[in-house]
Amino acid sequence: MASTSPAAPQSLNPEQLAAVEHVEGPLLVLAGAGSGKTRVLTSRVTRLIQEHGVPPDRILAVTFTNKAAGEMRERIRAQLGRDPVGAWIGTFHSLGARLLRRHAEIMGWDPAFTIFDAEESLREIKRALEREQLDPKRWKPKAVRAAISDAKNQLITPGEFAEEHREGFDFFLRNVARIYPAYQASLRDQNAFDFDDLLVKPVELLTEHEQVLARYRERFAFVLVDEYQDTNHAQFRFVELLARGHGNLMVVGDDDQSIYGWRGADISNILEFERSFPGAQVVRLEQNYRSSANILSAANEVIRRNLNRKEKTLRTDREDGERLSLVQCADERDEAGWIVEEIETRIREGTAHRYRDFAILYRTNAQSRALEDAFRRKGVPYQIVGGVRFYERREIQDVLAYLRLISNPRDSAALERVINVPRRGVGRTSQERLVAWALDQGIPLLEAAVRAEEVPDLHAGGVRGIQRFAELIQRFSARAASLSVGPLLEELVEELDFLTHLLDEGPDGEDRVENVKELVAGAMDFDAQRVEVWEDGPPDHFTELDLFLQHVALITDVDRHDPDSDAVTLMTLHNAKGLEFPVVFIAGLEEGLFPLGRAYDEPAQLEEERRLFYVGITRAEAKLFLSWARERRRAGDFMFGSLSSFVQDVPEGLLEERRSPRLERERRAYRRSDAGSDFGAGLGERRARGGAGASDTAGAATRTPDDEFNQDLPHLVRGERVRHDTFGSGTVHEVTGFGRDVKVVVDFDTVGRKKLLARYARLEKDF
Repeated sequence: MASTSPAAPQSLNPEQLAAVEHVEGPLLVLAGAGSGKTRVLTSRVTRLIQEHGVPPDRILAVTFTNKAAGEMRERIRAQLGRDPVGAWIGTFHSLGARLLRRHAEIMGWDPAFTIFDAEESLREIKRALEREQLDPKRWKPKAVRAAISDAKNQLITPGEFAEEHREGFDFFLRNVARIYPAYQASLRDQNAFDFDDLLVKPVELLTEHEQVLARYRERFAFVLVDEYQDTNHAQFRFVELLARGHGNLMVVGDDDQSIYGWRGADISNILEFERSFPGAQVVRLEQNYRSSANILSAANEVIRRNLNRKEKTLRTDREDGERLSLVQCADERDEAGWIVEEIETRIREGTAHRYRDFAILYRTNAQSRALEDAFRRKGVPYQIVGGVRFYERREIQDVLAYLRLISNPRDSAALERVINVPRRGVGRTSQERLVAWALDQGIPLLEAAVRAEEVPDLHAGGVRGIQRFAELIQRFSARAASLSVGPLLEELVEELDFLTHLLDEGPDGEDRVENVKELVAGAMDFDAQRVEVWEDGPPDHFTELDLFLQHVALITDVDRHDPDSDAVTLMTLHNAKGLEFPVVFIAGLEEGLFPLGRAYDEPAQLEEERRLFYVGITRAEAKLFLSWARERRRAGDFMFGSLSSFVQDVPEGLLEERRSPRLERERRAYRRSDAGSDFGAGLGERRARGGAGASDTAGAATRTPDDEFNQDLPHLVRGERVRHDTFGSGTVHEVTGFGRDVKVVVDFDTVGRKKLLARYARLEKDF
């Protein structure tokens, strides 16, 4: 039956068609933003099945978010007219979990393992630090976890890490070398994996068990990978192991959108694909179907400044559209208020029709505070993607801890969390004695709880509470074998009288109750068949609850974005990748905030920051606003702002410069004072003066009106050589502030880095 969907061959442009018609051998598809890469991926899968007779169960398609995986499956189903039964379509983490469920026993694990989320793994790191008698206040658990995560992504085992660092000069890494093996041993004792293990352990499985590798190489004759620029070394190795034999590997990605180097993504995977897979065909998708011509021109000019990239230029058949608006604001409150007013104005005037057409993107989560305040004051609906995640809320974590323990009785972390929630007379001392006795006996905590009467020095009330808790867990574990997860969770919440417990907590109780009700509703709607299809049936004692917990553990921020909610979307630029909106605001475009100041210490980091800006620009379909503030409160202090150097890369003809209403009022008042100068020079004026912009100079954009024509004001440019009477020669590292408060950081040749007040430093240019 011929496909009549929009992804039919006649609807593909020549480059898309070339990628879709490719059959055997490695293929790299360089897919620019908005170039229809999902259409290409799904059309190729459909073509393999319909025209080349490839059974769906011989296809593996991998991506990074559940949302993308669901969209891919739905499009394939629509094009085929039936479900692609047998095809594995999912995220790296979900497919890794699927492999581990199937083969856990040959690796010495129980298939009903727990997946620790980020918060749970952090708590386990803290416990490991305490067991090793290391102070968590000195050796930050988040830093330790990041080091362990990086090692795992590089496929470095605990033993290898310890061998390399336990005698090293870096005290932090020496301590990580102690914690990493202890942490991993604790996960093993609890039959648990963390997120990184879901990438590492499948590689271990395929590497150490040749028969398993041979089975899946034969099974998956065609491997397709989306968002390949975001893969780390472990993911590269996983794909390579499966595809190396037949070479039928198609990867789709955009090196210009590689923005996750900070969490292990390796851009060299896509840049060096042809070297890793010789003979690979390369197809470039440069036709953009999302954005206006002006937006694309700005994006192209910004990203071409990066050196470490594959050349490509986005193009479109759409009209030029509105120019980009560069808006100068007084501070973060002024910026937030202006954004809300602009949204309301565009809806009122009919240039936009719904709140969901708007997105506000920012570099750091902290920037959302002022924005939220402004939206609440005006009563404008909004949703935040990120921030406090639903599944990280305390009451949700408590309920999920019960479910984890019901699923996996060895999950000691879950037991410790809820053994006295709601209160059942088990105090901290009783818990500590129970844990100590379980360790001494070498038995799981739940078993120790069942035998609580044997624990020395445990008072009768504590024994009763612990044993009632253990009996409840055992009873619900038996129920889970035959009951769907929705009714099971509903029964559990009712038996615990958990909603009453939450209401008794005070003013926030009602919100917490609603969150638990939402969790129950989600469990009622859960469809296990969409998560896992077992060809040979599930392992013994495997339940729908196990799959529900896996599903919950792997949900990401972006998966919780509701495009149908009529609300403005607020999110970080990292969370925005893969999304698109008619109108986009990129807020906080100040030097040191975006790009972050530390990026200047490393060229690769600065290029990644520029790629992040490129991602933000290309989220916009019709209109893009860029805003910055002359002053912003950061980390409790007011910081004087200067326009981001990234904005200098946008051609002047593509920009219209504006000031917030507050700054316009101040400007008019200043002009009436007959001071003879404009208030705050614009981007075009700064360029005309030959400066690099406010990011690189203590120039016009960062002066107060009184200083506009002060000839004694220092003009200092980052990177220039200067001389100080006392400290000698050095190089300007950073210039901040404006007017009489300009500050300069100089790296002096002999005395190191110094921060100086420019008007007193008497710096001279050192030629």
